[in-house]
Amino acid sequence: MLDFSKNYFELFGLPVGYIVDANQLATHYRELQKSVHPDRFANATEQERRLSMQGSVLINEAHETLKDPIMRARYLLKLNGIDMDDRQDTTHDAVFLMEQLELREELEDARKKPDPYAVISDLMAEVNRRINTLIGQMALQFEAATPEQLSAARENLFKMQFLKKLRFDAESIEAELDDAL
Repeated sequence: MLDFSKNYFELFGLPVGYIVDANQLATHYRELQKSVHPDRFANATEQERRLSMQGSVLINEAHETLKDPIMRARYLLKLNGIDMDDRQDTTHDAVFLMEQLELREELEDARKKPDPYAVISDLMAEVNRRINTLIGQMALQFEAATPEQLSAARENLFKMQFLKKLRFDAESIEAELDDAL
């Protein structure tokens, strides 16, 4: 049975760090899910079946957390004693916030352009480029894991959340345009 005291990285037999080998994660996920699958515990005691179900839930939660760059960053910050408060915490980078306003205006104006899909595609490419840059920075910050680097990773996490929301909004507008055809 699973050791419920392990952190998500230990559970999957992965080194603790921001960069995760997606293939290893998927392989370990399948192996772990097989080990706690309810069919294996059909003739087990009620307690063993309950532990199997709890193990399955833990494995799914750990997998979702480790495969998503934002959730993984949050989890690493938590492992380092830094909790996030979404209601009050945000980036303090004024330049970044101004850029976000400009990108949002560009997204809203896309509908009025002769080729709105091209504008949205370019915007999403820029957003993806920025997210990838932040992922690279955060990998280094979590590797160093000094208080200063963890603070910088936290700031980059806020920025990544803004960019992810912008990408979602761009995809929504693109879907609206598709529906209007």
